[in-house]
Amino acid sequence: MGRAAFDEARFSGDVQFEQVDFTDEVSFGRARFDGGVCFRATRFGSDARFGEMVVAEDIWFDGSDMHAGVWFRQAVLGGALRFQVAEVGGRAVFDGLTAGGDAEFTGVEFREVAGFTGVAVEGEAWFDGTVFHGEARFAKASIAQKAWFDGAVFRQAADFAGATMGQDVSFSDARFERGAGFREANIGGDAEFHRTGIEGDVVFRKATFLRTARLGPLVCAGLLDLSEAVFHSAVTIEAAAKDLRCRRTRWGSTAALRLRHAAVDFGDAVLEFPVSVAGRSRPFVSDDGTQPDEPGLTDPRVRVTSLRGTDAAHLVLADVDLTDCLFAETVHLDQLRLEGRCPLPEVPAGMHRRRWLPVRWTRRRTLIEEHHWRAARQHTHGWTPAPADTDIREPAALAPVYRQLRKALEDGKNEPGAADFYYGEMEMRRHDRESPWGERALLLLYWAASGYGLRATRALGWLLLAMTATVLAMMVWGVPKDDPAPRSTGQVTGTGFTLTTDKADPVNPEGPYRRRLSDERFEKSLRVVINSVVFRSSGQDLTTAGTYIEMTSRILEPALIGLTLLAVRGRVKR
Repeated sequence: MGRAAFDEARFSGDVQFEQVDFTDEVSFGRARFDGGVCFRATRFGSDARFGEMVVAEDIWFDGSDMHAGVWFRQAVLGGALRFQVAEVGGRAVFDGLTAGGDAEFTGVEFREVAGFTGVAVEGEAWFDGTVFHGEARFAKASIAQKAWFDGAVFRQAADFAGATMGQDVSFSDARFERGAGFREANIGGDAEFHRTGIEGDVVFRKATFLRTARLGPLVCAGLLDLSEAVFHSAVTIEAAAKDLRCRRTRWGSTAALRLRHAAVDFGDAVLEFPVSVAGRSRPFVSDDGTQPDEPGLTDPRVRVTSLRGTDAAHLVLADVDLTDCLFAETVHLDQLRLEGRCPLPEVPAGMHRRRWLPVRWTRRRTLIEEHHWRAARQHTHGWTPAPADTDIREPAALAPVYRQLRKALEDGKNEPGAADFYYGEMEMRRHDRESPWGERALLLLYWAASGYGLRATRALGWLLLAMTATVLAMMVWGVPKDDPAPRSTGQVTGTGFTLTTDKADPVNPEGPYRRRLSDERFEKSLRVVINSVVFRSSGQDLTTAGTYIEMTSRILEPALIGLTLLAVRGRVKR
């Protein structure tokens, strides 16, 4: 047949077109079929148009050839659509199609754009093995039951924006060569991506997951975007991606994120129930026991980059890298749980110069925000500078962050791990220019004496230095020239005898200082200092200067011993 026009025709019963060759354009626009219709072994040499047609029952395309385009815009089918066509050579438009049963497109090869925008399928939809050479447009499509895309190939972008999947959707063994978009999609069941090859990004921005219990395992060399998505049920997400974005994501139930390779942005997320983010050291395993390849993913770490604005009361982080994590503005940070190995940035190693002074930083874990602040200060080197789009926080804002993290670790019985956060908190208070100068001076003294009670070697060094200085001071000024000998005098009275014993005042040493540094004077001075360390009086005769030196030593040196013991206790406390 050449050009065939069945527009607005009405067929009262079942219709079958078998081995018909339409060499030119054929049109069934607004045609009505009171029964079903079948195109078996039919050849369409030009465009086939079925726009706004109405079929009461099923419509079949069995073994047909379509060398040009096909149009089903706004068609209404009371039953199923069986589109068993090997290839569609032109544009395929199913926009607005309504099917009362299933829709099957298994193994079809769409050479150009395939549009399913606004499609409504009351049953299941099969696209197993379907190849989309052009764009695949499923925007606002609605599939009431399961949707199968196993083995499908999307050579261009796949757009599922606003689509509704009433039950499970499966992309096992499928391949996305330009990424996939599920913006504002509604997914009623699980979303499976077993052995799915994805090049580009996968976007679930503002998507709604109603009863999704499992998302993945998904391997994506680009971005997996779950920003502003809503999860209404308990879900397990398994993903190996370069980046995972969960900004303003709402978790309405428990969730477990098992991740590999990803840099995770959890900024402004809303957690109503416990949510765990855990790094996995081994690849995911599919239901059949196979492990998917992870092309393009080389960094084995799972890195959390931001928790800003997130309510961390229900958040658990396990075996994730926090080196670049932004903690400022996090809510309920003191209730955050850290499990496993969660490394944080450390201070620069080795010797550095601050202006003309050599500086060696004490090793400790810090926040990346402190790195940003110190790197922004003039003449401070070795710290990580802030990216261009990141605000630099002042010490007044960082001190509460350190305090809450310290409390979080202390509540988890990790007191030694909380010590670095206490050190960071005191550092920020010491550098806070808005604090009273007296408080900052006291903190400076505390830092210099013992590193805020956390540096045992520093306190011990000051103790040895103080003892050495006290010994020298005693030898030079404190120990008298000679030990004064007691002198007794007696007096006879009419009724008895009175004996009085006096002792002369100690005489200050004389002569050159070098003569005063003798072995005998050293032994006496050392005895005085050792007794002072244990807060005891030596009973030794001392000059006036020596008395004051001993009093100062009895206060200062026991305090340094206490700071040393406090520092050791802070590192071994259980």
